[in-house]
Amino acid sequence: QVLLVDSGGGLAQAGDSLRLSCAISGGESSSYAMGWFRQAPRKEREFVARISRNGRFTDYADSVKGRFTISKDNTKNAQYLQMNNLKPEDTAVYYCSAIGRAPYGSRAQSDYDYWGQGTRVTVSS
Repeated sequence: QVLLVDSGGGLAQAGDSLRLSCAISGGESSSYAMGWFRQAPRKEREFVARISRNGRFTDYADSVKGRFTISKDNTKNAQYLQMNNLKPEDTAVYYCSAIGRAPYGSRAQSDYDYWGQGTRVTVSS
């Protein structure tokens, strides 16, 4: 059973940076494309970023493009989301996810097989 544990959330001020991590156990990260989604209060969960199995392809939501960077380290069985120039609208619970059957991942949360428990990010102005 693949287990994802995400961490690294916390309190930040606008303009700050945070780095989220997602540790993978019970499987090899090289077998999975991965993604990050977020859910803000009173909103639906939305796509943030995805990365291919080999880490060479990445894709971002327009709202975070140029500020966030997704990466994965298959030697450490982990993926990361570096978040720079944070804005109050980035406040949300962030979830990492993994998909086995799509080498480039997906923007659709329903396509993902495994999910982390979520880590909360709060950005104040």
